[in-house]
Amino acid sequence: MKFSAVSQTLSRWAGSPRTFYTAVALILAWSLSGPYFHFNDTWQLIINTSTTIITFLMVFLIQNTQNRDNDILHIKIDELLRVSKDAQNAVLSLDGLDRKELEKLRQEYRSIGQAGTVNLNNSCGHAADDAAPTKTDLNQA
Repeated sequence: MKFSAVSQTLSRWAGSPRTFYTAVALILAWSLSGPYFHFNDTWQLIINTSTTIITFLMVFLIQNTQNRDNDILHIKIDELLRVSKDAQNAVLSLDGLDRKELEKLRQEYRSIGQAGTVNLNNSCGHAADDAAPTKTDLNQA
């Protein structure tokens, strides 16, 4: 079985309410067992070791899931840019830019957003018959 398939399955399971309530119940049972074990070092070591191992493994699981979701999102956005006649195809290859170049490009788009206005009634190519076009600053939306 592929790691990504296992990761997706475990991620769905780990994020479910049932798993959360099970974890709360286990911690409650552990804390209630403290007096029985006289709150000794082994009793504390059990919860510390367990939570450390689970957290360590969850980091990789979450990172894999985030990387996959991020790739899917980028592909969808790339497709929307590709089919939009007004989009700049240059933004399809931003992955190769370094941090300074990305910040410069972000500033350019920020200035375009602050200076430009968009006709929301006409944004999909459908003109309103009787209404005058309304200009709206996208930064204020």
